[in-house]
Amino acid sequence: MAERLPRVLFLCTGNSCRSQMAEGWARHLLADHVDAVSAGTDPHGLNPLAVRAMAEAGVDISSHTSKTIDACDPESLDLVVTVCGHANENCPVFPGRARVVHQGFDDPPKLAADARSEAEALPHYERVRDEIRAFIETLPNLLRSNTP
Repeated sequence: MAERLPRVLFLCTGNSCRSQMAEGWARHLLADHVDAVSAGTDPHGLNPLAVRAMAEAGVDISSHTSKTIDACDPESLDLVVTVCGHANENCPVFPGRARVVHQGFDDPPKLAADARSEAEALPHYERVRDEIRAFIETLPNLLRSNTP
């Protein structure tokens, strides 16, 4: 019988951009190491520029949906990673064994608020996408260091 993979939740406010990118990278890079999901404290839909930035890097998140924490079976979680300050400050208490860590990333929609075009906005998404990838690559070490 196969060993259960650690279940990791990436939590943000809207579950529209950063947490979706993190879930996408974790599924793409660490599919044999983690069971990745994402959610929002106040989900409000998938950001199309996040989808586009991830597609440029070869990761398809277009089928992802914006969801609540309850949709991710909170009792099954091993690790919760808050990826924005608001989610970190408003993170609920998780039942069971879940540990919560914060790894904040800049908010691409906020960074791109003054952009006059998608082409002008996209570099903000690409930078944050790449920063999230670098963090996801460290996730196996983080999981090992959090083992009881």
